Amino acid sequence: MENKELTYGQRMVGVSFNPSGNALVDAVKQGYANVIDDMANLREQTDDQEKKRLCSIAITEAQSAQMWAVKAITWK
Repeated sequence: MENKELTYGQRMVGVSFNPSGNALVDAVKQGYANVIDDMANLREQTDDQEKKRLCSIAITEAQSAQMWAVKAITWK
């Protein structure tokens, strides 16, 4: 398996942590990682402080949503 550096979004959602090995957890985490990466890139590309703030909020909320989604998927 190829060792590659994780993206910012992948690190933020912890794509490497999935003790159950659930494929849906992997897919959901990667989807949220993509959103976070998009927002992080947008934040880097602007000098507008309000836009940066909004991107940061979106990143935080995506992290929260990802955690709740994984909780729902793994609920027993």
